[in-house]
Amino acid sequence: MKREQILLVYDRECPACNSYCQIVKIRESVGDLIIVDARAETEVLNEITAQGLDIDQGMVLKMGDQLYYGADAIHALALIGSRSNVLNRINYWVFKSKTRSDLFYPILKFCRNILLKILRKSKINNLEIKNNNKF
Repeated sequence: MKREQILLVYDRECPACNSYCQIVKIRESVGDLIIVDARAETEVLNEITAQGLDIDQGMVLKMGDQLYYGADAIHALALIGSRSNVLNRINYWVFKSKTRSDLFYPILKFCRNILLKILRKSKINNLEIKNNNKF
């Protein structure tokens, strides 16, 4: 029987995002977590764009036909996450609460945007917004 593939789409050029996505694990009973670089042309990125979601402003978790974006993605990821090591237990504790996810995600996103500005990374700009290429 084929296990469900759960897709986590994020900006691999962001060191903070990349570290987080390499550490986070999900419970084996849920399915297989597939990490997808948002800078690559993929079917799931086309789906994200068609839904009008700006990948520069939030990661996306796809489970089945459902897309979870930003704070909802990190919250859903915490709920299906493994508690197999200290970092995953901390992730669960912080983001299992929808309220805490909604509170902390914008702060983390702000810090990420500053980091990417300092590193002079360009935006993905999947929505092709004019003059929206730099952080």
